[in-house]
Amino acid sequence: MIRGQIMSISADSAETLAVNVLSWLVGNDELLPVFLGATGASAEDLRVRAGEPEFLTSVLDFLMLDDSWVIAFCDANSLSYELPGQAHAVLSGASEMHWT
Repeated sequence: MIRGQIMSISADSAETLAVNVLSWLVGNDELLPVFLGATGASAEDLRVRAGEPEFLTSVLDFLMLDDSWVIAFCDANSLSYELPGQAHAVLSGASEMHWT
């Protein structure tokens, strides 16, 4: 991969990554209450909405609020630090934007 070039991931891969982020948040006693407070979501919402692209996008939005959270998630899952941003772009439709 050329430096600065973004590899494209599939919508299924992006959704899977976001679900993994959600699972990671649920297992994080410090961040889960912050996520619930920031989003207004309830524990029930986590179960019911886990398959909704809009909700999963908000999960990625939250993760990307703090670089240390991205690093912690990616390190825990042996993933590239750029992957959450790529997944967010796919789920939000931003990956389809072309500025030229």
